[in-house]
Amino acid sequence: MNAIPAHPLVLVIDDDVQIRRLLRITLDAAGYAVCDAENGRLGLAQIAARQPEAVILDLGLPDISGVEVVRQLREWSKVPVIVVTVLSSETDKVAALDAGADDYLTKPFGAAELSARLRALLRRSQGSDEPAIVRFGDLELDLAARLVRRGGAEVKLTAKEYALLRLLVAHRGKVVTHRQILSELWGPWAEGNSHYLRVHMTHLRQKLEADPHRPRHLKTESGIGFRLIEE
Repeated sequence: MNAIPAHPLVLVIDDDVQIRRLLRITLDAAGYAVCDAENGRLGLAQIAARQPEAVILDLGLPDISGVEVVRQLREWSKVPVIVVTVLSSETDKVAALDAGADDYLTKPFGAAELSARLRALLRRSQGSDEPAIVRFGDLELDLAARLVRRGGAEVKLTAKEYALLRLLVAHRGKVVTHRQILSELWGPWAEGNSHYLRVHMTHLRQKLEADPHRPRHLKTESGIGFRLIEE
């Protein structure tokens, strides 16, 4: 576990400039360093670049929803996220928490409560985030930007191809079973449909491997699943 810095960096993602200013004053007074972003895409870029210790996120953003920000973020980072919003329905809370948010506050909220929840999240934080960029061979996967490059050139993947690659990268060096992949990418009902995997793995190897018939990185474990090798 990494030690919590003396002045933990907190990123505020909110399109309301007054809320950002208020949170900056509140958090600064509580001993935090603060940076901010006015929309979801800028927020994700800031997280990748500055690696804050925690994120305070509004759900109602002008470009992508706060829930979508959390979903994308959880593909590559475990940074603690507190969602703050005027939306107070149970459905909104469940959607945010299911997407991977760690806590939820409804506006308006007290400065003391926000500080207490931040402290609790930081104490639980393990500091074990995945790097934003993963490289193996001549391949580069930019998890923050959701981009794949081979030899420096961008490779266009379908949504399912990217999801399959990301899952293997998350468990790189380990065997990921057919059942696990099918369940995570298509749902529990698809666990018997291994032909889905064969088709997408074939396409992925054609795009990423120098010799798709003798893959260097995307290995098959016969009858079990697949493994990503970083050699």
